[in-house]
Amino acid sequence: MKNPLENLHKTIGLGLILALIVLLIRGYYSDLGNIAFWAFLFTWCHVLAAILWIGLLYYFNFVQIPSMPKIPDEQKPAVSKVIAPTALFWFRWAAATTVLFGLLTAGANQYIGAALTLQAPVTTIGIGMWLAIIMAANVWFVIWPNQKKVLGIVQADADAKKKAGRVAMLASRTNTMLSIPMLFCMVGFRLLG
Repeated sequence: MKNPLENLHKTIGLGLILALIVLLIRGYYSDLGNIAFWAFLFTWCHVLAAILWIGLLYYFNFVQIPSMPKIPDEQKPAVSKVIAPTALFWFRWAAATTVLFGLLTAGANQYIGAALTLQAPVTTIGIGMWLAIIMAANVWFVIWPNQKKVLGIVQADADAKKKAGRVAMLASRTNTMLSIPMLFCMVGFRLLG
């Protein structure tokens, strides 16, 4: 029998089963009709998606971008044709999922309107939400369209690819910069109010 950890889908499935077991052991299933349970579930999904999104953002900025100049030209297609398209798929959908479940969390906790309009006492989380929305828009409307040119998904000449690569890199660095105060706001809201 093959080890299920050799397959990503089975690994994720096992993680979900273990989470379900914890849910059953703790008796949380009795709270299914309670809005607090759904707020918890939305928060959990939000955090899972955010870990993937920000993890990939940091991978691009701390690992891939600095490493590309060190890779011999004949080996670069392995990154641009195989690794980058897959990473960018998960990156953009994790961004969308993070924002979706963040908004659902804010709605379930009944502070979405106040947060989005930056009203006290939820100003901190509101700032974090707006930063995340800006970052997600950056992923979908700046980084991804430019990366499609760089990766050859969309036709572009060499100069356009070079320009698109720079725009995508700067937008990614902008998101890295914004992630720091965004994460500060998200954690600060939970711990400091």
